[in-house]
Amino acid sequence: MNQHSKIISNSNQSLLSDLNLYLIFGITLSAVMGVSSIAPALPKMANVLDVSNERIGLLITAFTIPGMFLTPFLGVFADRLGRKTILVPSLFIFGIAGSACAFATDFTWLLILRFIQGIGGASLGALNVTLIGDLYSGNRRATAMGYNGSILSVGTAAYPAIGGGLALLGWFYPFFLTLIAIPVGLIVLFKLDNPDPDNHKNIKSYLGDILNALKKKQVIGLFAANFFTFILLYGGYLTFFPILLDEQFGKSSLSIGIMLSGSSLVTAIASSQLGNLTKRFAESSLIILAAILYLGVFISLPFIENIWLFALPIIVFGFAQGINIPSILNLLTHQAPKEYRAAFLSVNWTVIRSGQAIGPFILGLVYAAVGLHGTFWASAIAALCFIGVAGLLIKK
Repeated sequence: MNQHSKIISNSNQSLLSDLNLYLIFGITLSAVMGVSSIAPALPKMANVLDVSNERIGLLITAFTIPGMFLTPFLGVFADRLGRKTILVPSLFIFGIAGSACAFATDFTWLLILRFIQGIGGASLGALNVTLIGDLYSGNRRATAMGYNGSILSVGTAAYPAIGGGLALLGWFYPFFLTLIAIPVGLIVLFKLDNPDPDNHKNIKSYLGDILNALKKKQVIGLFAANFFTFILLYGGYLTFFPILLDEQFGKSSLSIGIMLSGSSLVTAIASSQLGNLTKRFAESSLIILAAILYLGVFISLPFIENIWLFALPIIVFGFAQGINIPSILNLLTHQAPKEYRAAFLSVNWTVIRSGQAIGPFILGLVYAAVGLHGTFWASAIAALCFIGVAGLLIKK
């Protein structure tokens, strides 16, 4: 770590004065808009483009699939060639392809452009966390991770409301939000000051170190926890909860966006306190608690008949996200030294993308077979699996 980073790490106050941290926030806000900005508009897109509800989730799957395969390779390049070398082109591709989705003339072209956008977004969610690991350590790293989780949640709170509002003007307007990634890429190019790894190891030793780290019991458990987390988030919550609000309660895309935003605001508050929480509770305990809360949320959804009663599962889901995701990322970052941190965390991002892609697809099949409520029962089963994994592999 360079002298600048050491100084920045001296206190939480100086942490919040570090320009690098705000650039990481910009990368995070770019990465998260890929799904959250269009989620409330999915029912309208299905209607306008004449696509069934079980197929509209492919817009999320097409975006997430590239990350399943490309991210580990991009992580290796980021370790060997430098973080900016991968980050800047990724942000440009993400912004250009994402905004081009607004001009798609049919569902097939939209899926193709979403796939290209997914190529641009493949590295963003891994490299923003990698940068936190590069720049900060100890409780300051947990605090920075919590702040970043908070910013992510502010984005997932704002984007559904903004995207839902824009969708009232036309189904394609939410895609223009991705233009934000282009100026972020320019600022990262000229202003990011991070210590790139000095990696002199030959590629065989480098890959061997990564493989040994990936075999650890807790690492496997953390990857599995992330997999189930994003099945629940992108499948049960972001895809089929909006469909529930549309089908059974007739809510507009704007109303759906506002409701999803409420959950994300709770997540932001909970994430911002991670540094304080980890002084009192182990991250593994916070992860197990979150898994139990997820189970309660998805069991409750089929039984709610009054729209106002959704406030409770929305708040509980938001709190669970706020203590879960930053805790998982902080534990994983601790496992990886700088020399192979990007590749290691890129494997995690591949796991996340797998959950994001598989969740809407599998639950779409459940929806077609047994109906909407079946998707929430399937999500509850995934939450039970999450509890088992967390208790057996993550808890020390």
